[in-house]
Amino acid sequence: MITVHHLENSRSQRVLWLLEELGLPFEVRRYERNPKTMLAPRALKAVHPLGKSPVIEDEGRIIAETGAIIEYLVEKADGRLGPPASRDDVLRYRHFLHYAEGSMMPPLFGLLVVGRLGLLGRPARGPLLKMFGEHLAWLDAELASRPWFAGEAFSAADVMMSFPLEAARARAGLDGRYPNLLDWLERIHARPAYAAALAKGGPYAYA
Repeated sequence: MITVHHLENSRSQRVLWLLEELGLPFEVRRYERNPKTMLAPRALKAVHPLGKSPVIEDEGRIIAETGAIIEYLVEKADGRLGPPASRDDVLRYRHFLHYAEGSMMPPLFGLLVVGRLGLLGRPARGPLLKMFGEHLAWLDAELASRPWFAGEAFSAADVMMSFPLEAARARAGLDGRYPNLLDWLERIHARPAYAAALAKGGPYAYA
């Protein structure tokens, strides 16, 4: 049985969703953020020294980092929702699997920080939103020609892209200017496995 150490309103919601999509058995240990600092509780340090989420336990292994967990679970499920057959789709799959954290999350985190700085953060907010808007425009154009990020079929790359785009809709300018991205969000939220993951993970601010 896979154990998911799941922090509220975090990247770990993607792991629950993928597990539901793959039909792998799992249990959830849910952690709540400190209401003042919004940081993860110290209890997570007993699981992994960095005290971050997601972390999974499986067959005596402790695995951290969302991308690494996604790849591990796809492999465990005999490649389901993994790299497609087409070479071009494989390259897109790999790109978005890493792009979600490597390119999208840094400016989103920057926006979160400057938002908490109040007046001091205002000068930085405009440039960050402009930079992030370039990402949104490109992603919207990408989905104009195909339904899913890797190609014609839903894959784990879509799971990885869910959190940054959900966070973008909440605080980084994802709105009606990007209809293909909004349509994609509606379609992932309508998936039965997504709803099942929400039920198991508890309240989630970005759904």
